[in-house]
Amino acid sequence: MTADGPRNAPDVVDVVALGESMVTFLPSRPGRLADVPSFERGIGGAESNVACGLAAAGHAVRWVSRVGADGFGDHLVETIGGFGVDVSSVGRDPSRPTGVYFRTAGDRSTDAHEVAYYRAGSAASAMTADTVDPAAVRAARVLHLSGITAALSPGCLELLRALTAPARGRPLVSFDVNHRAGLWPDTDGPRVLLELARGADIVFVGEDEAEEAWGITGGPAEIRSALPEPGVLVVKQAAKGATAFVSAAGPQAAGSRAAGAARVGAAAPRRRGQAITPPVQPQQAPTFVPALAVDVLATVGAGDAFAAGFLSATLRGLPVKTRLRHGHLWAAAALTVPGDLAPPPARAHADRLAALDDGTWERLRLGPGWTQAGKAPEEVRTP
Repeated sequence: MTADGPRNAPDVVDVVALGESMVTFLPSRPGRLADVPSFERGIGGAESNVACGLAAAGHAVRWVSRVGADGFGDHLVETIGGFGVDVSSVGRDPSRPTGVYFRTAGDRSTDAHEVAYYRAGSAASAMTADTVDPAAVRAARVLHLSGITAALSPGCLELLRALTAPARGRPLVSFDVNHRAGLWPDTDGPRVLLELARGADIVFVGEDEAEEAWGITGGPAEIRSALPEPGVLVVKQAAKGATAFVSAAGPQAAGSRAAGAARVGAAAPRRRGQAITPPVQPQQAPTFVPALAVDVLATVGAGDAFAAGFLSATLRGLPVKTRLRHGHLWAAAALTVPGDLAPPPARAHADRLAALDDGTWERLRLGPGWTQAGKAPEEVRTP
């Protein structure tokens, strides 16, 4: 039973993504928000971006959230559902609005970039363990969460603490740190994010945000020292690449769906709706994969796309190196479109690129439209 009434037992899906999505307004031309005359409507949200990408790639995905009983809420549910995501567990709040935000066309990393959020008091910020369906959240092989949700309200934080706590039968928990200093009402954000990450099975964190949040400057190895618990830790190193650490022991939390569920270094079961239960593997050396050369249109959504690509390859039981390459390829798809969401590359296309030898991979360059091409003209051709 939830605040929205009784629910039937949900089907087990590949991935459940829980978090806020907002309607985003993209400028019709470059310039300050004060000068832009019109905007084009889109959607954006770290967890829903992951959900849409995975569903577009053929995975069974459920998005769990809350939206207002308003037109923007209708737009979010219809658009995300249009990607093939199950939206039946999205609650409607008659007293709180759907969040929206406006941003400029400039790169987020520059001083010229502006973002104006209107999410305080949003329907999603009122999520608690009592306002979401726990069965719908846990009926998955993977539960994907992010640190953004934890910053929205005390209720949201307690919900994430409950979902990352040790519990028998919980799905594999994926957690993207997503440190956003401006969202936290106090200075507890970094400590809370570290606490939540330590309870997850797969963690994504940027080298830059680890420095900003936790003061870690020694690179991926030092980040791993601070986060030894997750079975898989992926450190994103911007244009340099990404490093994955895989441990045999997995997290200290004993609540994965089955023994060894956090040990995703080996092949996972491929049948939809089953838990990931690979056998115990010995400690592996870190795996580094360089990023691709990309003609960037916008960086927004690239981190979410990377996580989705890595999770997709994890669900398919691919090797860690290949998972990182799929993360880079999906990120490249997001980097070469102007909005928050980009369709992932076709599986056969991505598989072929992910199988390139190291030298060819490092010479590969991708530009806008490459995901629609049978063989992108930017691809390096082997002799």
